[in-house]
Amino acid sequence: MALNVLHESMKKKDTDMPRVDLLGEEALQKTLNYFGTSISGEDNLYKATLGADLISNAMYYSMIGGGDPKHLFTRALSIGLAAGVGALTLPEPMGLDPEPVTKTTKTKALTVAYYVAGALVTAGILKVISGKK
Repeated sequence: MALNVLHESMKKKDTDMPRVDLLGEEALQKTLNYFGTSISGEDNLYKATLGADLISNAMYYSMIGGGDPKHLFTRALSIGLAAGVGALTLPEPMGLDPEPVTKTTKTKALTVAYYVAGALVTAGILKVISGKK
C-alpha cells in the first residue's frame, strides 16, 4: 500500500514522475480485450486498475515476510529492486508502452525507488508487528 500511496501522491507533481497507473490501465484493458471485454469510462478503469494494483502489490510484497527474520531488510531490498527493474524492462516485451515509466532517467530512477520504498516500508511494518528488535 505504501507504494500506491507514494505513487498516487506524486504522479502529477512533475511531468517526469512515473505513471505506473497508466501502464497498469493499459495492461488491464489489453488483458480484458483478449477475453472479449473491456472497462468503459476513465474513472472505472482507474478504480479497477488501482484495486488490482493494491491486491497484486500486497501479494508480491508478502514474500518479504518469508524466510529468516535476520534477512528481512535484505530480502525487502532485493524484492523491491526486482520489482522496480521489472517495471522498467518488462512492459515492452509484454506489448505495453514503457514510456510512462521510462520517459527520462529521472522517471526510471523514481520508478525503481518507488518499488524499493514500498518494499522497505513493508519490511519495517513486519518488523514492528513481529515485536522483534
